[in-house]
Amino acid sequence: MKKLMMTMFFLLTATIGFSQTAEQKKEQEQKETQEKAPGPVIAFEIESHDFGDIEQGDIVEWTFKFENKGDEPLILSNVAVTCGCTATSWPREPVGVGEKGELTVKFNSVGKSGAQNKVITIYSNARIPISRVSIVTNVLPKKKVN
Repeated sequence: MKKLMMTMFFLLTATIGFSQTAEQKKEQEQKETQEKAPGPVIAFEIESHDFGDIEQGDIVEWTFKFENKGDEPLILSNVAVTCGCTATSWPREPVGVGEKGELTVKFNSVGKSGAQNKVITIYSNARIPISRVSIVTNVLPKKKVN
């Protein structure tokens, strides 16, 4: 009975491992196909910025720089944030082939405390149409003034 249960466990583990590998392989193939296809490509210099510790009530800002590394103009159609504490500004005009652009993100820590991870989702006509960048910070309580 023990041998049967062990055999079943190993078969189940092997099946799960194989299916994850097949799924990862499929995702990689899709990514490679998209990279070879014609069209714009949005390439960020960095995809995450950590502000470190800030004090509650602070407003911090970061500018994500990107380049269109594709072969057609890049058009950002929308930039979505996860809450009202985060605001963005981005180019409304097409970013030409080889040109650079900026996405500015402003975070208002009023009413926030502890670790914060805000994801910004960029929708565009790029080969991979959805991109994400993020800002991270730790909001400390406001210091009391005596």
